[in-house]
Amino acid sequence: MMKLLKIAKGSLLNRKATAFLTILSIALSVTLLLGIERVRSGARKSFESTVSGVDLIVGARSGPVSLLLYSVFRIGNATNNISYQSFNELKKNELVDWTIPISLGDSHRGHRVVGTNSNYFKYYKYAGDRKLAFDKGRKFEKLFDVVIGKDVAERLRYKVGDKITLSHGSGDVSFQEHADKPFIISGILEKTGTPVDKSVHVSLKAITALHIDWLDGGPPRVGEEILSTKLNSMKLEPAEVTAFFVKLKSNLSVFKIQREINNYENEALLAILPGVTLRSLWGTIGLAESALFVVSILVYIVSLMGLIISLLATLNERRREMAILRSIGAKKRFIFLVLITETFLLTLIGVLIGVIILYVGLLTFSPLLESKMGITLGLFTPTGNDYFFISSIFLGSLLSSLIPAWMAYRNSLADGLIVKN
Repeated sequence: MMKLLKIAKGSLLNRKATAFLTILSIALSVTLLLGIERVRSGARKSFESTVSGVDLIVGARSGPVSLLLYSVFRIGNATNNISYQSFNELKKNELVDWTIPISLGDSHRGHRVVGTNSNYFKYYKYAGDRKLAFDKGRKFEKLFDVVIGKDVAERLRYKVGDKITLSHGSGDVSFQEHADKPFIISGILEKTGTPVDKSVHVSLKAITALHIDWLDGGPPRVGEEILSTKLNSMKLEPAEVTAFFVKLKSNLSVFKIQREINNYENEALLAILPGVTLRSLWGTIGLAESALFVVSILVYIVSLMGLIISLLATLNERRREMAILRSIGAKKRFIFLVLITETFLLTLIGVLIGVIILYVGLLTFSPLLESKMGITLGLFTPTGNDYFFISSIFLGSLLSSLIPAWMAYRNSLADGLIVKN
């Protein structure tokens, strides 16, 4: 065995340039293959952890995906709202740990306005157990304080202390402005890579204050507006919310509470498990994941083809080498094993270099992907697919080397010693 390795090593060192290019090809293929797989799995995990630590999402009765889209991703609108009385009754259940109410309906220059309370900043989590944090400023404390996501601040070039006005309705363009009730930016959240970055957050009392003088869905007449200074002394309790997140004291009671909410007599409500619905939604829209998987397979096939071509290209040059080995007593089987061993060494070195390149790249670019796109790659946590791909690379390389090895096995001693003009 040692003799076999020594001859294979010497042969590779004698062909440094070719061996280097082959190793480089394998290394780059491994880097691309595992890198694409890491991005693919990271994108899926990040999507499924857009909101974390929530057992149930409750809204008006509609479809589970629809409820998930407007409550978490701020896409679309609710068919109906939930009365604030029902929300208060449900949150007082002894099995409920905490709740986060969500009130939608207004916007600011194309960004959805989210009415909520202090629990939003205290309990809302994403990407596993990460909590919301402030890049600048603080959460809303005064009635007309507003907290904006990082994307909103960057796109509109806002800073803490700026005044903004909200618009009625959730469209990109609104012709009904709440111009008489301006807000002051009290805080800007850190980048999360979730819909939070594109949202504008105010208190539920502020949402009530914006519409307290609106009648039948229309703005007040000139002179009939309730001034901001007067609103501070009024009792501003919301009449309804759009949805709310629920965290239970025990996971064992999830299905019990879900059934109670779905059978709630005072109102037609729907409670969904966000994790299950997120996976269902990803199964519907996860075309990008399938495309990346196909690309991974193609990269793998190309790397094997490159290895075969490299071995075949050098085989004719090495016929004299093989003949010399035969002339000093080497058997055909030994020559066959030499080529197999060379392939194994090339693959082993290429895989090791490829993995090193991958992790150096992850260390360098993972923070950038996480901050800009919200994709958490997971540096040193190899997945089952990683092991599968690496094992497949070794197996495929060894199988692909059988062709040139068999050709070398078949070459005769005389054929290797003949000098062709």
